[in-house]
Amino acid sequence: MPTKLGFLQAMTKKQNIIDKIWDAHVVNHEDGAPDVFFIDMMLIHEVTSPQAFTMLRDRDIDFVCRDRHFATLDHSIPTDSERKEYGDEMARKQVEKLRENCEAFDIPLFDFGSGGQGIVHVVGPELGLTQPGKTIVCGDSHTSTHGAFGALAFGIGTTQISHVMATQSLLLDRPKTMKVEFVGTPTKHFTAKDAVLALIAQIGIQGGNGHAMEFCGPYIHNLSMEGRMTMCNMSIEAGAKFGLISPDKTTIQWLQGRKYSPLKEDEDTSTEESQMLSWASDTEATYDTIVTVDLTNKKPYVTWGTNPEQGIQIDENIPRPEDLDEASGLAARKALEYNGLTGGAPIAGTPIDYVFIGSCTNSRMEDLRAAAEVMQGNKVADNVIVYIVPGSEGVRAQAIEEGLDQIFEKAGAQFRYSGCSMCLAMNDDKVPVGKRCASTSNRNFVGRQGQGSFTHLMSPQMAALAAICGAISEPV
Repeated sequence: MPTKLGFLQAMTKKQNIIDKIWDAHVVNHEDGAPDVFFIDMMLIHEVTSPQAFTMLRDRDIDFVCRDRHFATLDHSIPTDSERKEYGDEMARKQVEKLRENCEAFDIPLFDFGSGGQGIVHVVGPELGLTQPGKTIVCGDSHTSTHGAFGALAFGIGTTQISHVMATQSLLLDRPKTMKVEFVGTPTKHFTAKDAVLALIAQIGIQGGNGHAMEFCGPYIHNLSMEGRMTMCNMSIEAGAKFGLISPDKTTIQWLQGRKYSPLKEDEDTSTEESQMLSWASDTEATYDTIVTVDLTNKKPYVTWGTNPEQGIQIDENIPRPEDLDEASGLAARKALEYNGLTGGAPIAGTPIDYVFIGSCTNSRMEDLRAAAEVMQGNKVADNVIVYIVPGSEGVRAQAIEEGLDQIFEKAGAQFRYSGCSMCLAMNDDKVPVGKRCASTSNRNFVGRQGQGSFTHLMSPQMAALAAICGAISEPV
């Protein structure tokens, strides 16, 4: 474990949160070599873990700190009402293998019907496992979501998963630091999803290469925890190693009384709160790079191409490849050829066939409430199929308690069970060949939601509006 001295040293220097957490978790440092870095918690799912468990068995090694590991089912699972329609036999085997491995190694598993099952980056915060100052890893690139709580969280590969199982540490190089400050007041319908798409459109999908990002500024300070999770979730789409936000009172309020949180109801938790808040960046902290994103009068964003960088405001026209620099123009030409869209045409009015509201980016209560507000009293367009997939069993239960399921179903949408679903087509929820999807997920790569499908990233409100109108539309 990191030493108490390391923690105290981190707390006495004027530092940003990234360097504070890093210094407090270095087990051993040697110049010219990666740091031996302690991992506070690892989250496990069915897709990237089987080989890691096998590595332990082959070497006759056990978990060194099994109480720091938690598992759930999310990627390969069906989200239909009976949980039986697996995409293929491999998906079924992955689920069964995780159950077997967790039982054999005595690792807690949030299985179907447990009340805790869901997308790994939704259930961690929901259960209070995600906390300020923690280092968190998972075999999933969007582990950066947990950075919303002031945690240093990132995705790792299967070999690294086995290393954490066996040693609770990794060999890592310290990243450079980037401060991303959001300033200005956007328009009424602008959301956290739009803010992070605006950042990626500004700096590009490689703009954060080699850096860890801290999101700052008035806009971030006023965001809910759900909005902050959306921001950090997509930090890696800008090339960053991970993104995070300094903890504050909003963070503390979220953690109060959650199952695994040290902040218990009806108890004096002032000491724990102070320690959590102490991880926040110091006022005089320095960074390797500073980026400012001006949101003044910005409208909601929609992607038009095949990577998250290719996004524009809803009232803008799709860029013409000939108007861009050589590299961007080539990428735009390929994207438009694939998508069947035309440079210079408005993005608003583009017909869609499917709508997906879900994923680790936008499947929490705030997201479902926003979609329900748009859908209430309206009907899904005749030609559109809508999947609304809550991020966890907990979110689904609360949505039903609030009557959101009835709003969705009356509108003609499918309100499904929790899982990754149509985000990545690793299950039976896919967008068919040649069909176009308005999606609240985080990636719009070629084939991401199904072979030969087209994806437009947007907020839950915009996706719900597209479902009603049958086309990407500007809110009024």
